[in-house]
Amino acid sequence: MYFLIGLTLICGVSFWDDIVSLPNRVRIVVHFLSISLVFYGLGLFTLLPVWMIPVAYIFFVGVMNAYNFMDGVNGMTGLYSLVILAALQYVNCRIIAFTPPDFINYVLIACIVFLFFNFRRRAKCFAGDVGSLGIAFWIVTLLLQLMLKSHSIVWILFLSVYGVDTVCTILHRLYLKQNIFEAHRLHFYQILSNEKGVSHLKVSSLYAFIQGIICSGIIFVYQQIPQYKWFFFLGVILTLSGIYLIKFKKH
Repeated sequence: MYFLIGLTLICGVSFWDDIVSLPNRVRIVVHFLSISLVFYGLGLFTLLPVWMIPVAYIFFVGVMNAYNFMDGVNGMTGLYSLVILAALQYVNCRIIAFTPPDFINYVLIACIVFLFFNFRRRAKCFAGDVGSLGIAFWIVTLLLQLMLKSHSIVWILFLSVYGVDTVCTILHRLYLKQNIFEAHRLHFYQILSNEKGVSHLKVSSLYAFIQGIICSGIIFVYQQIPQYKWFFFLGVILTLSGIYLIKFKKH
């Protein structure tokens, strides 16, 4: 119930913002309220130490904004989300039952339908803020459920490609002394599609493929050699960071 109210608020304000640009303070208040509802529904306010609550808010807001920033080429949001949701459903059914399967299936089906119209050279529809933020809200809620059930944050690797791209892009813009709150074209996917001429569909497929490999890797390590899961975690972050930081040499 709390999740549904939060999702409705997020999608409502995002849809409104897609039509008529809203002040930042309105979006921030609604986002904070929606996230708070999810935290309350999951019992995070009592389960986590006080100092972890702000970290959880930053994580939630960060992922939502990363999803919104990365929604710039055809197929990106839908394909990337499909990979993550499939991995979450595998974990849910085969490793740790952390949520009703249908709670994942609903958004999985939505992504497939969306991709039918969006994964095209000339897309027939786009996610907009309402789509990207709505999917991000759903996926972060699922990840929080999984992390709480498994008592491990290693599953954050399910978002590692988006996460590292976003963080490295922020570092890149700070290095260039740019205003990080202004529009830009320095995400790695933007450089690939705009400057290197790689097609949108290939870029989207590349991101989804790499994230799929990482998801498969962490699932395997968690099941077969759990003592090495943090080495795998560190290896993924460092490898992705090394790839993305190539941008510093060219921009």
